[in-house]
Order: sequence, then C-alpha cells, then structure tokens
Amino acid sequence: MIRSELIQKVSEENPHLYQRDVERIVSTIFDEIVEALANGDRVELRGFGAFSVKHRDARTGRNPRTGEAVEVEEKHVPFFKAGKLLRDRLNDKA
Repeated sequence: MIRSELIQKVSEENPHLYQRDVERIVSTIFDEIVEALANGDRVELRGFGAFSVKHRDARTGRNPRTGEAVEVEEKHVPFFKAGKLLRDRLNDKA
C-alpha cells in the first residue's frame, strides 16, 4: 500500500472527513514520526510496532561488482520492530 492508497482507504471509511483533511492528517502523522526519529526518539504504535534508530559503525565493505574493498561511513538507519498483535495477525494466530 502506498500513501495515496492509505489516504483513499481512510477517506472511504470516514465519509464525514474531507479528503484534503485526511491527506493533512496522514502527512502530519508521517512527519511527526520522521521528526521523532531524526531527534533520536523512539515511536511506538501499540499493537502495530515500534520505530527506532540504530547506529551502524564505520566498516570496510566490498563492492559486489568488482570485489574491491570500500570504506563505508558510520550512519544511522531506521529500524522497525513489529508488535505482538501484528505478528500474531500475520501468522493467523488471531
């Protein structure tokens, strides 16, 4: 599902809301998640999962085409851990 499909689905399930308002709501939610992660915070959505940031140290990697050694800088990467309800639903343990 892409953002526009999510907006459409929420709009269909909430006919009392204008689509432009739903777009603003969805964008605000995503913006707040991104902002929290950029600040190094953790975002938890109960029953769905938790977003956090993991630190990866600098390392020596390999170019897969040439096999040449390449220095990879340290970086921060987003990480998602699914919640128990989501895992159970995916595995049909509902």
